[in-house]
Amino acid sequence: MIVDDEQPAIELLEKYVSMLPNLEVVATSYSAIEASEILKKESVDLLFLDIQMPLLTGLDFLKNSKNLPKVILTTAYREYAIEGYDLDIVDYLLKPISFERFFKAVQRYYQNSDRKNIISESVPERNHIYVNVNKKNHKVNFDSILYIESLKDYIRIHTSTKSLVVRMNIGSILQELPGSQFVRVHRSYIVSKNKITAYTSTDIEIGTIEIPIGQTYKEIVEDLCRS
Repeated sequence: MIVDDEQPAIELLEKYVSMLPNLEVVATSYSAIEASEILKKESVDLLFLDIQMPLLTGLDFLKNSKNLPKVILTTAYREYAIEGYDLDIVDYLLKPISFERFFKAVQRYYQNSDRKNIISESVPERNHIYVNVNKKNHKVNFDSILYIESLKDYIRIHTSTKSLVVRMNIGSILQELPGSQFVRVHRSYIVSKNKITAYTSTDIEIGTIEIPIGQTYKEIVEDLCRS
């Protein structure tokens, strides 16, 4: 189901859904209030939900609704990312949405659900990201990243050779990282799964570095470390 108060945004997501063989749009809506009524009648597995809508925002709808399907938020406003992830969403898509980013979000939905991922098409994952530091774009290979910490409006990316302070929030950088390699373990920390050397009920170790596990992330970390 797609919920957005702008018709072009709905049409774009409908187009993307039509390009994947195992997704189907069962309903669309221009408001969260209308969507609430539709969800009582339709069987929906995945909800693409816009944040900025009249009368009731997507975030308010999330906070005040029970038994919702899995949710992928869509918005033109980057600053809502952290609050969205705290509401246990699958992913956060920043408009304008590319097909590659849409595909990655759908893949994350399959990875985080009991459904078998049967999407046959593939979009190669990047193995790096470019970040801007002091007006210079630095290439950072995903394999070199140890962990990332939040510094309010900035993040610090710790790699095996250096650390970079970037003007970006932690929710936004999480969108750019492959879910197969990275996991958020705390409101302020993302870690590389392959770099974890030990863990307890309260923290994760990467070599000699101890990173706290947030209360709301404990189950995710325990599942990850058991696998």
